[in-house]
Amino acid sequence: MMKTMATRVGGIATISTASIAKSLLLLFLWLAISLTSATSQSSGIDEGDDGGGAVFTVSSKFAGMDRSLSAMKAHDSLRHLQMLAGVDLPLGGTGRPDAVGLYYARIGIGTPSRDYYVQVDTGSDIMWVNCIQCTECPKKGYHGLELTLYDPKDSLTGELVSCDQQFCVEISGGPVSDCSANVSCLYTELYGDGSFSLGYFVKDIVQYDRVSGDLQTKSANGSVIFGCGARQSGDLDSSDEALDGILGFGKSNSSMLSQLASTGRVRKMFAHCLDGVNGGGIFAIGHVVEPKVNTTPLVQNTPHYNVNMTAVEVGREFLNLTGDVFEIGNKKGTIIDSGTTLAYLPQVIYEPLVKTILSWQSDLKLRTLHDQYLCFQYSESVDDGFPPVTFHFESSLSLTVYPREYLFPFEGLWCFGWQNSGMQSRDTMNITLLGDLVLSNKLVLYDLENQVIGWTEYNCSSSIQLKDEVTGSVHLVGAHYLSPAWRLSSQWCIIFLLTTALLHDLVY
Repeated sequence: MMKTMATRVGGIATISTASIAKSLLLLFLWLAISLTSATSQSSGIDEGDDGGGAVFTVSSKFAGMDRSLSAMKAHDSLRHLQMLAGVDLPLGGTGRPDAVGLYYARIGIGTPSRDYYVQVDTGSDIMWVNCIQCTECPKKGYHGLELTLYDPKDSLTGELVSCDQQFCVEISGGPVSDCSANVSCLYTELYGDGSFSLGYFVKDIVQYDRVSGDLQTKSANGSVIFGCGARQSGDLDSSDEALDGILGFGKSNSSMLSQLASTGRVRKMFAHCLDGVNGGGIFAIGHVVEPKVNTTPLVQNTPHYNVNMTAVEVGREFLNLTGDVFEIGNKKGTIIDSGTTLAYLPQVIYEPLVKTILSWQSDLKLRTLHDQYLCFQYSESVDDGFPPVTFHFESSLSLTVYPREYLFPFEGLWCFGWQNSGMQSRDTMNITLLGDLVLSNKLVLYDLENQVIGWTEYNCSSSIQLKDEVTGSVHLVGAHYLSPAWRLSSQWCIIFLLTTALLHDLVY
């Protein structure tokens, strides 16, 4: 039952029509927002099931209306504006090796949508989030962030992916053995540090921010198949490093980027600028037109973003390396991976590199911490006392890493971020991999349409320019720093504000 408001005038209770109007207006606004939210979320269900046998009742937007050419063109124009538009993915976290080094983004999943925080990883393909079956998943993770378990049954648009669907056949490399109707499509995602995620695939609506103007976005969505994680291991279930999941931005067709691009929602290109000073940074899907970025070809027939390194320069001195050291065994090219914190170099590169750097300060006393970090004590400016390191790549592209980037403070010492991959396990032995330590403070562009990758030094707390492929206009996309301290959805914010306004009228 709803109570009307009363005010006291000269000791006599009277009804305030203005107060009633305010209350009715607020109630109307709340109902309108709720209906709009439900409509916008359900409108994302526009893709059929690949062999799931489901039947949907389909009706035209223009049913029962005169289908004038102008009305249909207006409808098409509005739809086209929602396609091939840029996407702004807010970032949080940091790549510092002396802390829990990871960058993460916020996405919405399901109907109604709930927020999930996922690590951004260009070194893997699939997206997955922890699911309700994960009984051992931590309740709190990175910086005390409260974690959310995804439950397909709680989403009106969530559905299981069966093992006989085309997606499962492709990701499994062929028909799944012992597959029968209504059997889930399972996944196992292994990572270079030995951790893994096990679970099954689901399909649901993913909400993201579509660029609509300078530093402005509007909500958009699309159906995406992703992993529902039932069990994790290693750092993935560590309370210090845990997030809701991982958002893979790899090259394969199973990535969220590839799935959205296949439906015309986005272009198959993205860029990130990881702020190594303040944390967070820029992550955008679309055509970056400013700053200008020189590129180098991607190595073909490799699962990762591999490029051909040609030389290593320390200060102004080139290391005496032969061309074959950049391709050891079946390790082709250098891997660019935002999901890795440090930089890993084959022993034949690592040893002369570190030796040449240390020659600039010959009296240092070296220590090894935790059996992996080569460290020393140094009280002066590292940028003044040590040389920059420049990696050279095919097509005359270079990447310079400064001492403040490849050295990091740890337990009162300075430690090298370079790691000897010759000491790694068999699968990762002698790989060349450049992680956040090298990639931070640079805009890195991944262009899968033209099979190139590039970068340029950049202020990652500023903004970039993204082109709208439909209108031709250019919009600014700015930096973000997500704070894990407050995880409150916009819908609950609206409820809170409306409730506060109503209580204000009741009291005053």
